[in-house]
Amino acid sequence: MTLDQFLNGGIEAPNTIAIAGRVGAGAQVPVFDAYAKGDGPQVECPQGLSPRGVVAVEIVGDSMEPIYSAGDLLFYTRHTHDCIPDDVVGHRCVVEDEDGMGWVKQVKPGDEPGLFHLISLNPGATTMWNKRLRWAARVRLHWPAELTRKV
Repeated sequence: MTLDQFLNGGIEAPNTIAIAGRVGAGAQVPVFDAYAKGDGPQVECPQGLSPRGVVAVEIVGDSMEPIYSAGDLLFYTRHTHDCIPDDVVGHRCVVEDEDGMGWVKQVKPGDEPGLFHLISLNPGATTMWNKRLRWAARVRLHWPAELTRKV
């Protein structure tokens, strides 16, 4: 029996991931690092995903429907703090724009170097053209709201 199992009455404590805050999918949400590192709500780590270096954010808005819905969680790993890695372009990402807003969008190259189109998947939502980003990280896992277990 491990120490965690002993302290939890014989049951091993689940690995958890911090929910850093919220991210906009159409809704304007200020940068989502709303809590000091690790001090925010926690969610049980999904099977098959290591909790190491992974952060979760909750979606606000409907611009990424029908893939992502309001209340769903997105898990990502941010490898850099001040650039846009080449491997994020063309993918659904969690991003921070130059105005400090957090978004979940598909990232496409913009009309000039250093600019990006932030594509909404919902045909009725607005796409953001030629936005400057502070950083972007690919979504590693999407969890519908009804499957999340906050601890």
